Amino acid sequence: MSKLGNKNVVPRALRLAAMLVFAVGFGGLLLASEPAATEAASTQVSKTSGSAIYYAIAATMGIASVSAAYAVGKIGAAVMGAAAEKPEIMGKAIAFVGLGEGIALFGFLISLFLIFRI
Repeated sequence: MSKLGNKNVVPRALRLAAMLVFAVGFGGLLLASEPAATEAASTQVSKTSGSAIYYAIAATMGIASVSAAYAVGKIGAAVMGAAAEKPEIMGKAIAFVGLGEGIALFGFLISLFLIFRI
């Protein structure tokens, strides 16, 4: 668990939200993939609509964005509090804000994977 002074900068809810982003994203990938045997089995069976993939993309980006906003808010407050007490720690502590922002970038990356069905 990462700590900055006495403040917990990576709470359990944030880690849970990050795992939820990845689970929704990869679940969407599984929904989007269609096995080749299904296509070859019958031409009578209509293909499922592609709307499930767009719901997965929206959920992935929504959860990632809200999680990143929460992380930056909590971590930014902790960094500013620590910097007020000890100004020389500011350069090292600001990197934790970038880690919170990384959640949104990972959500965006998974959304791109879903769009291009990689």
